[in-house]
Amino acid sequence: MSTEPLYVDGLYRDHSRRVQATLIRLLGDFELAEEAMQDAFVAAVQQWPVNGRPDNPTAWLIRTGYHCGIDQIRRRSTARRRAHLLFPTELLTTEETLDLEPTTIEDDALRLLFTCCHPSLSMEARIALTLREMCGLTTEQVASALLLKPTTLAQRIVRAKRKIRDAHIPYAVPPQDELPERLPDVLQVIYLVFNEGYSRSTGVSVVDISLTQEAMRLGNELARLLPLGEVFGLMALMLLNDARRNARQDSDGELVTLDEQDRRLWRQEDIQTGIAWLEKALALTPAGYYTLQASIAAVHAQASRAEQTDWGRIVRLYDALCRRFPSPILALNRAVAIAMNGAPDTALKLLDDIAHHPQLSRYHLFYAAKADLLRRQGQHEAARSAYHQALQLATLDPEKRFLRRRLVELEQIKLEHSS
Repeated sequence: MSTEPLYVDGLYRDHSRRVQATLIRLLGDFELAEEAMQDAFVAAVQQWPVNGRPDNPTAWLIRTGYHCGIDQIRRRSTARRRAHLLFPTELLTTEETLDLEPTTIEDDALRLLFTCCHPSLSMEARIALTLREMCGLTTEQVASALLLKPTTLAQRIVRAKRKIRDAHIPYAVPPQDELPERLPDVLQVIYLVFNEGYSRSTGVSVVDISLTQEAMRLGNELARLLPLGEVFGLMALMLLNDARRNARQDSDGELVTLDEQDRRLWRQEDIQTGIAWLEKALALTPAGYYTLQASIAAVHAQASRAEQTDWGRIVRLYDALCRRFPSPILALNRAVAIAMNGAPDTALKLLDDIAHHPQLSRYHLFYAAKADLLRRQGQHEAARSAYHQALQLATLDPEKRFLRRRLVELEQIKLEHSS
């Protein structure tokens, strides 16, 4: 029995994204590139068992896919117009025009990432397109990850691709002088993908490993092709957070808070790798948003017990974050850190100061954090009210059950005091 199909399956899994990224560059069309890539792998299954494997399978697949794409263009009723729009006629027929140098193929992944994350696309479209085109997920998988109907997701992707085509969004890494402006959009998309996997917004499980792994794969690819401090900082942040993944839910699927987690379940190898990324980021000053966030994650990761956490350092890091990147979410996290550093009354006042911010009024974690501080202070009635508000806004099942357990605990305290 031939093992060639198994080999091609592995090649598809490991290299299809790279092949497609290059075919998009060569053919200038997302859909055509995907069809051509599929045709190339079909040809490999048919030809390699007979003719033997090529010396450079990836280049073979790209070259075959390119010619499959050109054949499709010629067969279509609008072939002449489309070929003229895509590239000069000589590129359709001259083999020597193909640039299949390894460095060029590697850079195609970076080109595709910046195209998918172009600022003219909505954030929702950027995330959907990145998961579909960069991570190789099916439309159904992306829809499931983003909690959308497949038809809705498909329409969003089609509109995004149409906008890329109609707006002539360049398939290119931005020039060096534009990188400081464009890179944050790319990093934000990768981090949002990670966050949706690390802490699901709804559903029955806290974590979706497939999303966190894809985000870290993209981050690692970006760091390899674009070795900049904030790219390293993002990798550090994702690894340090993901290292705690196994401790965030117990065997019954219940949410476990950071201070109650069994830290023996934290993956020390990932923590050390994350700290190594962080050290590389800190060496390239000034420290940016993701590097500062990773520094906070490192403080948590290096505490073998919750009570050993250096909350003073965490407060100082949040001070720096809030000065440079002010936001209500960071202000909330800073207030919690201040409370844990021994000043709960100050923290509660800070929470009251930001309570009416629109971004927090519908944010269940704001009310959950406030409830926890009130509970720790013995203000049980106020805590109960805040827990109820958090429960009304929460959409993740384990979080809902956690909040209900807190309410039951407060009710038991009330009964004990009244008896």
